[in-house]
Amino acid sequence: MKNKFEIATFGGGCFWCVEAIFERVSGVHQVESGYSGGNVRNPDYKMVTSGTTGHAEVVQITFDPEVVSYLELLEFFFLTHDPTTLNQQGADVGTQYRSIVLYHNEAQRMLAREIIEELDSEEVWSNPIATAVEAFEQFYSAEAYHQEYYENNPNQGYCRLVITPKLEKFEKVFKEKLK
Repeated sequence: MKNKFEIATFGGGCFWCVEAIFERVSGVHQVESGYSGGNVRNPDYKMVTSGTTGHAEVVQITFDPEVVSYLELLEFFFLTHDPTTLNQQGADVGTQYRSIVLYHNEAQRMLAREIIEELDSEEVWSNPIATAVEAFEQFYSAEAYHQEYYENNPNQGYCRLVITPKLEKFEKVFKEKLK
């Protein structure tokens, strides 16, 4: 029997924000925060936030392509963060917060490139997209306290000030795609 799930890996700043968005999407089976795109094996949060590992904070999304397509996931990704800022999302600055799509196969690579070209040509943002598109190599799960961070800490300052407004906007625009 063929496994019906596929994997997508995205980094769009702090993984708490990205995770909170994708956990609400119908067809998403699991979202796990972690680190990828760098050159240090088995990094931890302190190492990654130092900016010396080459890793980005990312989420690994297990999804059912019969319910939500990879293209839809890309659309959610690009429209819920600023893909035009290099190595920064809001107050989070450093290569660990870069916008990155880590593709798992050629189809994902092609779709990521196509949507970037399309969004740039439509001038959705005043600056060109700076999102890196790179081959997925390895994912390292973040520490347990980072998993489902927003769900477990909704009243924490960063959650209230940064994540909640982002979620409210996402839920309003994409309400038909929510669980």
